[in-house]
Amino acid sequence: MEIKDLSDLDDVVQTLIQKSVEAREKAYCPYSNFAVGSALYCDDGTIVTGCNVECIVLGLTNCAERTAVFKAVSEGKTKFTMVAVSAVNKDKIVSPCGQCRQMLAEFNPRIPIYLYNPDTKMVGCQTLEYFLPHSFNPENVRLNENK
Repeated sequence: MEIKDLSDLDDVVQTLIQKSVEAREKAYCPYSNFAVGSALYCDDGTIVTGCNVECIVLGLTNCAERTAVFKAVSEGKTKFTMVAVSAVNKDKIVSPCGQCRQMLAEFNPRIPIYLYNPDTKMVGCQTLEYFLPHSFNPENVRLNENK
């Protein structure tokens, strides 16, 4: 994964990352205290954000990336061109969990992902294909297309 300094990225990516940081500040995570924010860049130039929302029944918890996707889809947006995720884990960059990777693959299996640690100001840059190679996505299922 390529690691960059935040200041080396273009203005659109920096704005997307900043929106993910702002979303992270809204996270509801009283059990893990692990706040995550996400921001999706839609093909029309809008940014849709999400944060993780925990529940005492942890299986009902929703990750930031999926929250952003659900919010975007509920607003009629389904074409995403990049995503930023912000989380703090000492000096490490945190990548999306498997469920979030699969959800992102549903809409863009090659989406660029910017992983940001606000403490270090470092950004990991890679496409979803790196994190989820050979994903199962809508391109795999074309039922009755040639009939």
